Amino acid sequence: MTLSHLSRRCYDMDRTADPFSDPDPWPNESLAFNATAANTTSVVRMEAAMDKSINILLIVVLFITMVSMGCTMEVSKIKAHIVRPKGVVIAVLAQYGIMPLTAFALAKAFQLSEIAAVVVLICGCCPGGTLSNILALALQGDMNLSIVMTSCSTVLALGMMPLLLYIYCQGFDNLQNAVPYVDIIISLVLILIPCGIGILINYYRPQYSKIITRIGLGILIITVVVVGIMASIGIGGSILTVLSPSLMATGSLMPITGYAFGYIISSLFRLKQPERRTVAMETGCQNVQLCITILKVAFPPEMIGPLFLFPLVFGSLQLIEAMVLIVVFRVHQRLTLKKKGMILKSVD
Repeated sequence: MTLSHLSRRCYDMDRTADPFSDPDPWPNESLAFNATAANTTSVVRMEAAMDKSINILLIVVLFITMVSMGCTMEVSKIKAHIVRPKGVVIAVLAQYGIMPLTAFALAKAFQLSEIAAVVVLICGCCPGGTLSNILALALQGDMNLSIVMTSCSTVLALGMMPLLLYIYCQGFDNLQNAVPYVDIIISLVLILIPCGIGILINYYRPQYSKIITRIGLGILIITVVVVGIMASIGIGGSILTVLSPSLMATGSLMPITGYAFGYIISSLFRLKQPERRTVAMETGCQNVQLCITILKVAFPPEMIGPLFLFPLVFGSLQLIEAMVLIVVFRVHQRLTLKKKGMILKSVD
Protein backbone atom coordinates (compact mmCIF):
# COMPACT_ATOMS: atom_id res chain seq x y z
CA MET A 1 0.00 0.00 0.00
CA THR A 2 1.38 3.42 -0.96
CA LEU A 3 1.86 6.29 1.47
CA SER A 4 -1.01 8.28 -0.07
CA HIS A 5 -3.41 5.33 0.28
CA LEU A 6 -2.26 4.77 3.82
CA SER A 7 -2.74 8.39 4.84
CA ARG A 8 -6.14 8.57 3.12
CA ARG A 9 -7.29 5.47 4.95
CA CYS A 10 -6.04 6.96 8.22
CA TYR A 11 -8.05 10.11 7.50
CA ASP A 12 -11.25 8.25 6.59
CA MET A 13 -11.01 6.02 9.62
CA ASP A 14 -10.52 9.00 11.90
CA ARG A 15 -13.68 10.67 10.56
CA THR A 16 -15.97 7.66 10.80
CA ALA A 17 -14.89 5.76 13.88
CA ASP A 18 -12.89 5.87 17.05
CA PRO A 19 -9.59 4.16 16.22
CA PHE A 20 -9.04 3.31 19.87
CA SER A 21 -12.19 1.23 20.24
CA ASP A 22 -10.28 -1.71 18.71
CA PRO A 23 -6.73 -2.37 19.89
CA ASP A 24 -5.69 -3.33 16.36
CA PRO A 25 -8.16 -1.95 13.78
CA TRP A 26 -5.69 -2.59 10.94
CA PRO A 27 -3.97 -5.93 11.65
CA ASN A 28 -1.53 -5.60 8.75
CA GLU A 29 -1.22 -1.83 8.67
CA SER A 30 -0.63 -0.65 12.19
CA LEU A 31 1.46 2.33 11.13
CA ALA A 32 -1.55 4.60 10.71
CA PHE A 33 -2.85 3.55 14.11
CA ASN A 34 0.53 4.12 15.72
CA ALA A 35 0.90 7.43 13.94
CA THR A 36 -2.32 8.53 15.56
CA ALA A 37 -1.25 7.14 18.91
CA ALA A 38 2.05 8.93 18.66
CA ASN A 39 0.30 12.25 18.39
CA THR A 40 -1.62 11.89 21.65
CA THR A 41 -4.99 10.18 21.43
CA SER A 42 -6.00 11.94 18.21
CA VAL A 43 -4.31 13.96 15.50
CA VAL A 44 -5.18 17.63 15.69
CA ARG A 45 -5.05 18.98 12.17
CA MET A 46 -4.18 22.56 11.36
CA GLU A 47 -6.41 24.62 9.13
CA ALA A 48 -5.54 24.18 5.46
CA ALA A 49 -4.48 27.82 5.10
CA MET A 50 -2.14 27.63 8.12
CA ASP A 51 -0.68 24.30 6.98
CA LYS A 52 -0.04 25.63 3.46
CA SER A 53 1.48 28.84 4.82
CA ILE A 54 3.97 26.89 6.94
CA ASN A 55 4.88 24.67 3.97
CA ILE A 56 5.52 27.64 1.69
CA LEU A 57 7.49 29.47 4.39
CA LEU A 58 9.70 26.45 5.04
CA ILE A 59 10.42 25.90 1.34
CA VAL A 60 11.28 29.57 0.72
CA VAL A 61 13.51 29.79 3.79
CA LEU A 62 15.23 26.48 2.96
CA PHE A 63 16.02 27.91 -0.50
CA ILE A 64 17.52 31.06 1.05
CA THR A 65 19.43 29.05 3.66
CA MET A 66 20.94 26.72 1.05
CA VAL A 67 21.99 29.70 -1.10
CA SER A 68 23.74 31.17 1.94
CA MET A 69 25.36 27.79 2.61
CA GLY A 70 26.61 27.68 -0.96
CA CYS A 71 28.15 31.12 -0.45
CA THR A 72 30.48 29.63 2.17
CA MET A 73 31.82 26.99 -0.23
CA GLU A 74 34.98 27.70 -2.22
CA VAL A 75 35.87 25.54 -5.20
CA SER A 76 39.62 25.84 -4.55
CA LYS A 77 39.30 24.61 -0.95
CA ILE A 78 37.05 21.74 -2.01
CA LYS A 79 39.64 20.71 -4.61
CA ALA A 80 42.44 20.87 -2.01
CA HIS A 81 40.62 18.50 0.33
CA ILE A 82 39.68 16.17 -2.54
CA VAL A 83 43.39 15.84 -3.39
CA ARG A 84 44.12 15.00 0.29
CA PRO A 85 40.82 13.50 1.37
CA LYS A 86 41.77 11.83 4.67
CA GLY A 87 39.99 14.36 6.90
CA VAL A 88 36.90 14.59 4.70
CA VAL A 89 36.55 10.80 4.35
CA ILE A 90 36.79 10.30 8.13
CA ALA A 91 34.35 13.14 8.74
CA VAL A 92 31.79 11.88 6.22
CA LEU A 93 32.03 8.31 7.55
CA ALA A 94 31.45 9.67 11.05
CA GLN A 95 28.50 11.77 9.87
CA TYR A 96 26.69 8.97 8.05
CA GLY A 97 27.88 6.18 10.32
CA ILE A 98 27.34 7.50 13.84
CA MET A 99 24.20 9.63 13.65
CA PRO A 100 21.88 7.20 11.78
CA LEU A 101 23.00 4.33 14.02
CA THR A 102 22.46 6.49 17.12
CA ALA A 103 18.98 7.46 15.92
CA PHE A 104 18.11 3.81 15.30
CA ALA A 105 19.47 2.66 18.66
CA LEU A 106 17.61 5.38 20.60
CA ALA A 107 14.34 4.73 18.73
CA LYS A 108 14.64 1.06 19.74
CA ALA A 109 15.79 1.79 23.30
CA PHE A 110 12.89 4.16 24.03
CA GLN A 111 10.42 1.98 22.07
CA LEU A 112 9.19 4.89 19.99
CA SER A 113 6.06 4.45 17.89
CA GLU A 114 6.58 3.84 14.17
CA ILE A 115 5.95 7.40 12.99
CA ALA A 116 8.10 8.84 15.81
CA ALA A 117 10.87 6.41 14.83
CA VAL A 118 10.64 7.61 11.21
CA VAL A 119 11.00 11.22 12.38
CA VAL A 120 14.05 10.41 14.52
CA LEU A 121 15.65 8.34 11.73
CA ILE A 122 15.18 11.12 9.16
CA CYS A 123 16.72 13.58 11.61
CA GLY A 124 19.65 11.24 12.18
CA CYS A 125 20.23 10.65 8.45
CA CYS A 126 20.24 14.35 7.48
CA PRO A 127 23.50 15.99 6.38
CA GLY A 128 25.29 18.69 8.35
CA GLY A 129 24.14 22.29 8.26
CA THR A 130 25.56 25.81 8.50
CA LEU A 131 25.32 25.77 12.31
CA SER A 132 28.22 23.31 12.44
CA ASN A 133 30.44 25.83 10.62
CA ILE A 134 29.70 28.49 13.25
CA LEU A 135 30.31 26.06 16.11
CA ALA A 136 33.56 24.84 14.54
CA LEU A 137 34.69 28.46 14.32
CA ALA A 138 33.84 29.01 18.00
CA LEU A 139 35.93 25.95 18.87
CA GLN A 140 38.83 27.20 16.74
CA GLY A 141 38.46 24.25 14.40
CA ASP A 142 39.62 23.77 10.82
CA MET A 143 37.17 25.98 8.92
CA ASN A 144 38.21 24.68 5.50
CA LEU A 145 37.48 21.12 6.61
CA SER A 146 34.19 22.22 8.17
CA ILE A 147 32.94 23.91 5.01
CA VAL A 148 34.12 21.07 2.74
CA MET A 149 32.54 18.46 5.01
CA THR A 150 29.22 20.33 5.00
CA SER A 151 29.42 20.53 1.20
CA CYS A 152 30.24 16.84 0.77
CA SER A 153 27.63 15.60 3.24
CA THR A 154 24.97 17.73 1.52
CA VAL A 155 25.81 16.32 -1.93
CA LEU A 156 26.16 12.74 -0.65
CA ALA A 157 22.79 13.03 1.13
CA LEU A 158 21.13 12.51 -2.25
CA GLY A 159 22.20 8.87 -2.17
CA MET A 160 23.09 8.21 1.46
CA MET A 161 19.93 9.49 3.11
CA PRO A 162 17.44 7.27 1.20
CA LEU A 163 19.84 4.30 1.44
CA LEU A 164 20.32 4.62 5.22
CA LEU A 165 16.60 5.16 5.80
CA TYR A 166 15.85 2.00 3.82
CA ILE A 167 18.45 -0.02 5.76
CA TYR A 168 17.40 1.10 9.24
CA CYS A 169 13.68 0.91 8.51
CA GLN A 170 14.13 -2.84 8.07
CA GLY A 171 14.60 -2.99 11.83
CA PHE A 172 10.96 -1.96 12.39
CA ASP A 173 7.96 -4.08 11.48
CA ASN A 174 5.86 -1.45 9.70
CA LEU A 175 8.30 1.12 8.34
CA GLN A 176 9.47 -0.50 5.11
CA ASN A 177 6.79 1.23 3.01
CA ALA A 178 6.17 4.21 5.28
CA VAL A 179 9.00 6.48 4.16
CA PRO A 180 8.28 8.61 1.06
CA TYR A 181 11.64 7.97 -0.59
CA VAL A 182 10.74 9.66 -3.88
CA ASP A 183 9.62 12.87 -2.15
CA ILE A 184 12.78 12.89 -0.03
CA ILE A 185 15.01 12.40 -3.10
CA ILE A 186 13.19 15.21 -4.93
CA SER A 187 13.68 17.48 -1.91
CA LEU A 188 17.40 16.66 -1.80
CA VAL A 189 17.79 17.30 -5.54
CA LEU A 190 16.05 20.64 -5.19
CA ILE A 191 18.31 21.81 -2.34
CA LEU A 192 21.35 21.27 -4.55
CA ILE A 193 20.08 23.96 -6.94
CA PRO A 194 20.17 26.89 -4.46
CA CYS A 195 23.41 25.47 -3.04
CA GLY A 196 24.90 25.61 -6.55
CA ILE A 197 23.64 29.18 -6.97
CA GLY A 198 25.45 30.11 -3.75
CA ILE A 199 28.69 28.52 -4.98
CA LEU A 200 28.45 30.49 -8.24
CA ILE A 201 27.82 33.73 -6.33
CA ASN A 202 30.86 33.06 -4.14
CA TYR A 203 32.97 32.30 -7.21
CA TYR A 204 31.94 35.22 -9.42
CA ARG A 205 30.80 37.79 -6.81
CA PRO A 206 32.63 36.91 -3.58
CA GLN A 207 32.05 40.40 -2.16
CA TYR A 208 28.37 39.53 -1.67
CA SER A 209 28.93 36.14 -0.03
CA LYS A 210 29.32 37.26 3.58
CA ILE A 211 26.27 39.53 3.36
CA ILE A 212 24.11 36.74 1.92
CA THR A 213 25.39 34.28 4.55
CA ARG A 214 24.51 36.64 7.41
CA ILE A 215 21.08 37.36 5.94
CA GLY A 216 20.43 33.64 5.50
CA LEU A 217 21.39 32.88 9.09
CA GLY A 218 19.23 35.72 10.40
CA ILE A 219 16.23 34.58 8.37
CA LEU A 220 16.72 31.01 9.58
CA ILE A 221 16.67 32.06 13.25
CA ILE A 222 13.56 34.21 12.75
CA THR A 223 11.82 31.40 10.85
CA VAL A 224 12.39 28.90 13.66
CA VAL A 225 10.57 31.24 16.05
CA VAL A 226 7.78 32.06 13.58
CA VAL A 227 7.14 28.41 12.63
CA GLY A 228 7.07 27.46 16.29
CA ILE A 229 4.46 30.14 17.02
CA MET A 230 2.35 29.29 13.96
CA ALA A 231 2.42 25.58 14.77
CA SER A 232 1.48 26.27 18.39
CA ILE A 233 -1.53 28.28 17.24
CA GLY A 234 -2.52 25.74 14.59
CA ILE A 235 -2.02 22.55 16.59
CA GLY A 236 -2.68 23.75 20.12
CA GLY A 237 -1.99 21.51 23.10
CA SER A 238 -0.97 18.50 21.03
CA ILE A 239 2.34 20.24 20.39
CA LEU A 240 3.34 18.87 23.81
CA THR A 241 3.72 15.49 22.07
CA VAL A 242 7.13 16.65 20.86
CA LEU A 243 8.12 17.35 24.49
CA SER A 244 7.38 13.82 25.69
CA PRO A 245 10.11 12.34 27.93
CA SER A 246 11.16 9.73 25.36
CA LEU A 247 11.53 12.26 22.52
CA MET A 248 13.28 14.79 24.76
CA ALA A 249 15.73 12.11 25.88
CA THR A 250 16.30 11.08 22.26
CA GLY A 251 16.81 14.68 21.18
CA SER A 252 19.33 15.31 23.96
CA LEU A 253 21.34 12.08 23.55
CA MET A 254 21.71 12.23 19.76
CA PRO A 255 23.87 15.39 19.51
CA ILE A 256 26.18 14.63 22.44
CA THR A 257 26.72 11.11 21.09
CA GLY A 258 27.66 12.57 17.72
CA TYR A 259 30.04 15.09 19.28
CA ALA A 260 31.72 12.45 21.45
CA PHE A 261 32.16 9.73 18.82
CA GLY A 262 33.13 12.24 16.13
CA TYR A 263 36.01 13.37 18.34
CA ILE A 264 36.95 9.83 19.34
CA ILE A 265 37.02 8.49 15.76
CA SER A 266 39.06 11.44 14.47
CA SER A 267 41.48 10.94 17.39
CA LEU A 268 41.92 7.26 16.48
CA PHE A 269 42.94 8.34 12.98
CA ARG A 270 45.32 10.90 14.50
CA LEU A 271 43.86 14.01 12.97
CA LYS A 272 45.11 17.33 14.32
CA GLN A 273 43.32 18.88 17.29
CA PRO A 274 41.50 21.56 15.25
CA GLU A 275 40.35 18.85 12.82
CA ARG A 276 39.12 16.67 15.70
CA ARG A 277 36.99 19.48 17.07
CA THR A 278 35.66 20.16 13.58
CA VAL A 279 34.71 16.53 12.95
CA ALA A 280 32.99 16.44 16.35
CA MET A 281 30.79 19.45 15.51
CA GLU A 282 30.08 18.29 11.97
CA THR A 283 29.05 14.85 13.21
CA GLY A 284 26.71 15.98 15.98
CA CYS A 285 25.07 18.88 14.11
CA GLN A 286 22.32 18.07 11.64
CA ASN A 287 20.64 20.26 9.02
CA VAL A 288 17.52 20.98 11.08
CA GLN A 289 16.01 23.25 8.42
CA LEU A 290 16.19 20.49 5.79
CA CYS A 291 14.82 17.89 8.20
CA ILE A 292 11.78 19.91 9.26
CA THR A 293 11.00 20.83 5.63
CA ILE A 294 11.11 17.17 4.53
CA LEU A 295 8.86 16.12 7.41
CA LYS A 296 6.37 18.90 6.79
CA VAL A 297 6.20 18.68 3.01
CA ALA A 298 6.77 14.96 2.29
CA PHE A 299 4.38 13.58 4.92
CA PRO A 300 0.61 14.24 5.02
CA PRO A 301 -0.45 16.26 8.10
CA GLU A 302 -2.83 13.55 9.32
CA MET A 303 0.14 11.20 9.61
CA ILE A 304 2.96 13.41 10.88
CA GLY A 305 0.87 15.58 13.25
CA PRO A 306 3.02 17.84 15.47
CA LEU A 307 6.05 15.56 15.19
CA PHE A 308 7.41 17.65 12.31
CA LEU A 309 8.53 20.04 15.07
CA PHE A 310 10.90 17.47 16.59
CA PRO A 311 13.88 18.84 14.61
CA LEU A 312 13.35 22.20 16.35
CA VAL A 313 13.70 20.46 19.72
CA PHE A 314 16.73 18.55 18.44
CA GLY A 315 18.26 21.75 17.04
CA SER A 316 17.81 23.61 20.33
CA LEU A 317 19.38 20.78 22.30
CA GLN A 318 22.30 20.35 19.90
CA LEU A 319 23.02 24.09 20.19
CA ILE A 320 22.82 24.07 24.01
CA GLU A 321 25.13 21.07 24.28
CA ALA A 322 27.58 22.59 21.80
CA MET A 323 27.62 25.85 23.77
CA VAL A 324 28.51 23.90 26.93
CA LEU A 325 31.39 22.23 25.06
CA ILE A 326 32.56 25.60 23.74
CA VAL A 327 32.58 27.08 27.27
CA VAL A 328 34.52 24.05 28.59
CA PHE A 329 37.02 24.36 25.73
CA ARG A 330 37.51 28.09 26.28
CA VAL A 331 38.01 27.67 30.03
CA HIS A 332 40.46 24.80 29.48
CA GLN A 333 42.32 26.84 26.88
CA ARG A 334 42.60 29.84 29.21
CA LEU A 335 43.79 27.73 32.13
CA THR A 336 46.35 25.99 29.93
CA LEU A 337 47.72 29.30 28.62
CA LYS A 338 47.84 30.67 32.15
CA LYS A 339 49.75 27.60 33.36
CA LYS A 340 52.22 27.89 30.47
CA GLY A 341 52.73 31.55 31.28
CA MET A 342 53.51 30.76 34.90
CA ILE A 343 56.02 28.06 33.85
CA LEU A 344 57.77 30.49 31.48
CA LYS A 345 58.00 33.12 34.22
CA SER A 346 59.50 30.61 36.66
CA VAL A 347 62.09 29.58 34.05
CA ASP A 348 63.05 33.21 33.44
